[in-house]
Amino acid sequence: MRPLAIRRREARLLPPLAVLVRSMAYVDVKMRWKKDASFDAVPVLSQARDLRPLVSLAGLLSPSPTPVSAVSKLRIPLEVPDRRVISFLRRFPAAFVESVGPEHNHPWFRLSGSAAGLLQEEREVFAARRADITSRLGRLLLMAPRRRLPLRAAQGMLWHLGLPEDYFRCRDYDIAQDGFRILTIGDSVCREEEDDGRELVLIDNGEHQEMPKSVLQMDAIRRFGSMETVPIPLFQSKGLRLKQKIEAWLEGFQKLPYVSPYEDFSGIDHGSDVSEKRVVGVLHELLSLFVTCSAERRRLLCLRQHLGLPQKFHRVFERHPHVFYLLLKEKTCFVVLKEAYLARGDTAIEEHPMLVVRRKYAGLMEESREIIRCRRSGKPFPSKHKDHEQIEDSEGANSAPILS
Repeated sequence: MRPLAIRRREARLLPPLAVLVRSMAYVDVKMRWKKDASFDAVPVLSQARDLRPLVSLAGLLSPSPTPVSAVSKLRIPLEVPDRRVISFLRRFPAAFVESVGPEHNHPWFRLSGSAAGLLQEEREVFAARRADITSRLGRLLLMAPRRRLPLRAAQGMLWHLGLPEDYFRCRDYDIAQDGFRILTIGDSVCREEEDDGRELVLIDNGEHQEMPKSVLQMDAIRRFGSMETVPIPLFQSKGLRLKQKIEAWLEGFQKLPYVSPYEDFSGIDHGSDVSEKRVVGVLHELLSLFVTCSAERRRLLCLRQHLGLPQKFHRVFERHPHVFYLLLKEKTCFVVLKEAYLARGDTAIEEHPMLVVRRKYAGLMEESREIIRCRRSGKPFPSKHKDHEQIEDSEGANSAPILS
């Protein structure tokens, strides 16, 4: 038998002292998700999944009856959660009135008086507060290191920023007067309905304007009179207790230097706590620009590369439940900025001009659910609008099925 060869263990070089100190000081922060019923009671949050397609369909329909075939193939572009667009329309009778068409008994839909009024109010609010609303898109471009975004990414943010869905396509808006322009890069040839190879940029590329202060910086000036220390407002979840080491880490985290989302961050170590605080600050600033200070988590993931965020930045939501709340609704995860709903006015976040209209849309959705409950129970619906009386009359005359 051949003797077994004895392998000599090679001597390994010890890591430098800085690596040891860094690994010993790291705190693995993992907090359990705690449900907060107060966010479920906010209509614009609990109904956010249906709110966007409802407003989009309201913009496509008109007060005069329109055949459902005009919008039946737009389920995927409008992100309608139902399998069929007609099923979605029938869920909200307070916004969409159904009738029978002149031929073949096909269903036709028109906007109710309440929905048409909200659509007009939305346009009036945008016309009156256009500078404020479009400036939020400008701040989003300034947060990008290249001061530009792909047109597809910018298009996906229009709803959250309170801008019309056709803001880039309709020439009547004239985005140049708001300081924006669309560039075609590379040699790719783009069709009008495609956005490949096109980017949204600022006309002056942000070079001749002063960088704005973030919401956290303005809050520090409001509270302390300076920006020497910029803490992040924390709102503890009910029934959530932190371990002592996590509390100590969180206290030290608040004292770390703050890097504004509009500043250069190339000199920051990506694995440091300072970089993590910058990521929290970027997401805080981004959500504060939105109408409801919330967005689907997948929407935020699409902006990772464009805002200079690390690959696994979504872990920040789990490590900082005092700043962000994850709202789970029908297989969809929404990220909510807690400060906007729990600060009770003691905040530097400015309310979006379009939030009032979104709340009215959410109220119209609640009214639709009440109408359906009354129909199923056979009770009359005590409506304040004449439009609902016309709905009941048209149902009796046409005998068209409303519930799907």
